[in-house]
Amino acid sequence: MLEYRYDTQLLIEGTELSEDAINDYITQNIPGDCLLAVGDEELIKIHFHTNVPWRVLEYCATLGDIYDVVVENMERQENGLHG
Repeated sequence: MLEYRYDTQLLIEGTELSEDAINDYITQNIPGDCLLAVGDEELIKIHFHTNVPWRVLEYCATLGDIYDVVVENMERQENGLHG
């Protein structure tokens, strides 16, 4: 069984975005692992494994427009089912 079930991915488009600030907030406030927050001041790609993907989406929506949102159930994938 996986510790963190949902692979959460999205893009954030905004102004004055900070990879470091986003990384710090998610790491300190949302349980999970395998965090990637990469991009520049106007576009950041997020990839994060968590059991509470809605918290990632809620936070990221406060930073700018979010789109290309993908939440996949890795436990289903591990069991040979569609995630």
